Amino acid sequence: MRTTIVAGNWKMNLTQADALTLGRAIAEGAPTRGVTAIVAPVALHISALSEALASSPVLLASQNAHWAESGAYTGELAAPMLRELGVRYAILGHSERRQYFGEDDEGVNRKTRALLAQGLHPIVCFGESLEEREGGRTRDKVEFQVRAALSGLSADEARRVILAYEPIWAIGTGKTASPQQAQEVHAFLREVLEDRFDRESAQAIPILYGGSVKPSNFAELLSQPDIDGGLVGGASLKAESYLELCQIAVQQAAAG
Repeated sequence: MRTTIVAGNWKMNLTQADALTLGRAIAEGAPTRGVTAIVAPVALHISALSEALASSPVLLASQNAHWAESGAYTGELAAPMLRELGVRYAILGHSERRQYFGEDDEGVNRKTRALLAQGLHPIVCFGESLEEREGGRTRDKVEFQVRAALSGLSADEARRVILAYEPIWAIGTGKTASPQQAQEVHAFLREVLEDRFDRESAQAIPILYGGSVKPSNFAELLSQPDIDGGLVGGASLKAESYLELCQIAVQQAAAG
């Protein structure tokens, strides 16, 4: 059975002092079972958070990574550097990275393969714009992005990837895809994964939902059979709401 994941993307927020305060509060209250709790601070704070979270069940992610192990890539982060600091995951292909920094599907694939080679888990983001949804192109868009991100991977490698469906029109807008809309896309992606790999792999790969996830809508999202957790923005910046999401995940898991 896939474990529910609550991955907090802190984006470009918090001073180091505030990040440590938040991280420690989350670590103190995080469940030890029933959910995989992940936080992704800005790169400057990873080292400090790594130490603060070392004895807790909370795991660290980076908000980005580069495909090269080293080199003349000013401002970038290499997977070996992240691994050295205890980072286990890295968010790739977030819509903000695609929109503001020109990241494309080929680059996401290169980064995915680089992370896997270093024993890290990519959290690969994808999703459609409002124009694409209204034009009936949601399935075409997400299938293309997922196939491109996983290109060249074996089934064993793909099982170490976490997918995150983020409809662009729902990120930071307060709008959320209905649980039924999200489930429809997630279920379709299971079909894509089965076609690309095999049924066992398709059922093993976690698919998160991201887009204005909060405690008031999380339980209903998790009640859908193919939604395995959330990639959370604003609600992860407060310990109370992040921990509430984790408790909802635990309760859902206990309910079967």
